[in-house]
Amino acid sequence: MTQYNYPEIIQWLEQKGKQQFGENFKFWEEDKPIINTLLIYFLNDTAMAKTNKIDLTKGILVSGPVGCGKTALMSLMRLVAIQERKYFLKPSREISFEFIKDGYEVIQRYSSGNRLNTATKNYCFDDLGTETNLKYFGNECNVMAEILLSRYDLFINKKIITHITTNLSASEIEQAYGNRVRSRLRQMLNLIAFNHEAKDKR
Repeated sequence: MTQYNYPEIIQWLEQKGKQQFGENFKFWEEDKPIINTLLIYFLNDTAMAKTNKIDLTKGILVSGPVGCGKTALMSLMRLVAIQERKYFLKPSREISFEFIKDGYEVIQRYSSGNRLNTATKNYCFDDLGTETNLKYFGNECNVMAEILLSRYDLFINKKIITHITTNLSASEIEQAYGNRVRSRLRQMLNLIAFNHEAKDKR
């Protein structure tokens, strides 16, 4: 038995969504199963997680077509996440621009922290696949692949959680980041997928 009233929480979140994204924001009926799954995870509802086969020790990979609401949902989930599940939402493209400016230090920034702040954080890397391979002083680097491999080590050694949203399919992830990254992601993340025909809600 769960201690949470999910319909009530969903209603409250929808109101927060209207405040954040405008009056037209709403949750679509067909997305409710996905919203419920995310709530079970971020509320750390062990009873419901067991029933729904969600591994609470892993992170979340939310995949689905452009405009289906992945980013909005992960933005709202921060409002309900229990303290140890709090996370920072970071667009992958922004990380790639930081790499152009600051170089390889950026990989460390999103894995083991930086010189000023060594605290390791839970991150959600938003829109994985929208960044491109970039050159820093002539050296090309697949920045997100390097960060994800570092985050895997953190997951194994320190149980630090990573979340991802992406429009890419599993095979496209492999194409963009290599087999090693795809295999690591499978170990570190619960896959939550929108229907590939989900409508663009923007």
